[in-house]
Amino acid sequence: MSSEAKTSTEYIQHHLQNLAYGKLPAGYHRHNGEVVAQDTWTLAHNPQEAKDMGFSCVHLDTLGWGIGLAILLGFLFVRVAKTATIGKPKGLQSFIEMIVEFVNNTVSDVFHHKNRMVAPMALTIFTWVLLMNLMDLIPVDWLPMLAANVAGNDHLYFKVVPTTDPNATLGMSITVFLLMIGFSIKQKGIVGFIKELTLHPFHSGKWFIDIFLIPINFVLEMVGLVAKPVSLGLRLFGNMYAGELIFILIAIMFSAGVVAAVSGGVLQWIWAVFHLLVIPIQAFVFMILTTVYMAMAHDVPEDH
Repeated sequence: MSSEAKTSTEYIQHHLQNLAYGKLPAGYHRHNGEVVAQDTWTLAHNPQEAKDMGFSCVHLDTLGWGIGLAILLGFLFVRVAKTATIGKPKGLQSFIEMIVEFVNNTVSDVFHHKNRMVAPMALTIFTWVLLMNLMDLIPVDWLPMLAANVAGNDHLYFKVVPTTDPNATLGMSITVFLLMIGFSIKQKGIVGFIKELTLHPFHSGKWFIDIFLIPINFVLEMVGLVAKPVSLGLRLFGNMYAGELIFILIAIMFSAGVVAAVSGGVLQWIWAVFHLLVIPIQAFVFMILTTVYMAMAHDVPEDH
C-alpha cells in the first residue's frame, strides 16, 4: 500500500482505476477545488474525472502495456526467426516452434478455407493475449508502487493487466467482428450477406410470405451477430478482472497482521497456481472463437 494509509475500499478502488488521460471542459470543478480555466488535456485525479472526460478519455496504462508487450512479442519472434537453426531446436526456438505448431494445427482443424491471413492472426491473438494475461501473475503492488515512485505521486493510478480493461478486450473483439463482416461480404457478396441476415432462419420461398418474415429474421440474425463481439470481449475481460480482483483482496491481508499475512501468502500461491490454468485457457478461447468466426464468415451455401 502507499505511504498514506488507505481503507480496504480505497485500496481496491485505486488498483482497479486506470491511468486516464483526457479533456476536461472549461469551468470544470476538480476534486481539489481547482476550476479549469479552458478546455484542458490532463490526467484524471479520480474516477469521477475519468468518467467526465467521456469518449476522449484514453487509458495510458492499457495502451502502454498492450503496445509494449506487442513490441516484445515481435522482437522475440524476429530474433528467433533470424537465429533459427535447421537441426533440433533448443531453448526459445523450441518453445516458439511448439506454439506455432499448436496454433497451426488448431486452425487447420477449425478453418477449412483458403486464407493465408487467418493462421498468423490466430497466432498473434493467442500469444499477445497470453502475454497480457501473464501480467496478472506479477504481485499487484510491485509495478504500481514503482510507477508511483518514479512519478513522485503516491496516488498515481496504474493498472498493469491490459485484459482487465474492457476497452482493450472489446477493442480486439470489435476488430475481429469487422474482419468477420468484411470476409463475409467478400465471400458472399453484399447481396448474399443481406440475404443471410434477412432470409434465415425462416424462409418459405414465397415472396408474399417472406416479406413478413424478413423483419423477424433480421432482428434474430442481428442479435446473434452483435452478440459475437460482445461475448468475445466480455468473456476475456470478466475472467481476468475477477482474477485480478481476487489477487487484490488477498493483498489486503498482508497489512492485517502476521497471521493474516501468512494466510495471504498461502492463498496467493494457491490462486497463482490456479491462474496458471486460467491465463492460457482464456487466450486459447479468444483465439479459437476468432477462428470459428472467420470460418463462419467464409462459409457459403455451396459448402454445405
